Amino acid sequence: MNIIRKISIGPDYMKGMHYVVGQEVLGRNYVIESILRNESSICIWIKKDDEIVMWKEFSDTVPVSLEFKIDF
Repeated sequence: MNIIRKISIGPDYMKGMHYVVGQEVLGRNYVIESILRNESSICIWIKKDDEIVMWKEFSDTVPVSLEFKIDF
């Protein structure tokens, strides 16, 4: 299983939006819990206390770059 660590959205990597698991978002009230890919999209899930909710969803037609977690 490949665990996604980072997603970059947009055709230009340097100017795109970047989201990393563990990153604080929404005024530092939430933390990115996970980034998951399904059949037709990629979803970003965020966590606050014990609540986990889907925050963003990108269709598979949007250009993305994925970085996977690698433990050596």
